[in-house]
Amino acid sequence: MEIQPIARIRSDFMEKFGIPRQSGLVEALRSQVIFEPSYRSREAVRGLEDFSHIWLIWEFSQARREGWSPTVRPPRLGGNRRVGVFASRSPFRPNSLGLSVVRLEQVELSASLGPVLHVAGADLLDGTPIYDVKPYVPYADAISGASGGFAGQVERRRLEVVCPPALLARLPEEKREALLGVLAQDPRPSYQDDPERVYGMCFAGAQIRFTVEEEVLSVTEIEPDS
Repeated sequence: MEIQPIARIRSDFMEKFGIPRQSGLVEALRSQVIFEPSYRSREAVRGLEDFSHIWLIWEFSQARREGWSPTVRPPRLGGNRRVGVFASRSPFRPNSLGLSVVRLEQVELSASLGPVLHVAGADLLDGTPIYDVKPYVPYADAISGASGGFAGQVERRRLEVVCPPALLARLPEEKREALLGVLAQDPRPSYQDDPERVYGMCFAGAQIRFTVEEEVLSVTEIEPDS
């Protein structure tokens, strides 16, 4: 079976570093689903605006590998414990497909792009190919009392983010809450904990640099790309 992308996402992440590890963790993130020319049909999204959330089925397009491994090291377990690939959401899979639920804010009917889906909380790299869009159906998709396995046993870490107002002002106002939310999720690899190290990430067209000491992340530089 051959499948083709039906759309691509437009997001503020130009590189993998810094992307939240799951969808919905940073609601302030805003993205757009842009359909490929062959799928720019208004009829294809008729009724979608009645749903609050949608599923995106997409590809880990920067994680393609020859062959596969039956076990992986999830970052949530510190990167030092192996579990089965099918017991994880690792990008390194036999078929590099990802699944994200996002909030649907608007279905825009653009004269040049056809239907454009405005979504919140996406965890996708800019340009990620999307293979399908499905409505989130609460009565079937939300399972009361479901077990989260190891993912539910490890406490989710949030950092205190310190960013001088003068630096934050270098970003467009509508991007600031999202940046602070991304940083609070601790974008570092779980095995790195060096308070002297300066980390860097690209977000919303700007280079962000920061340090982390214990539970405090301090932004040291925000440099918009020229």
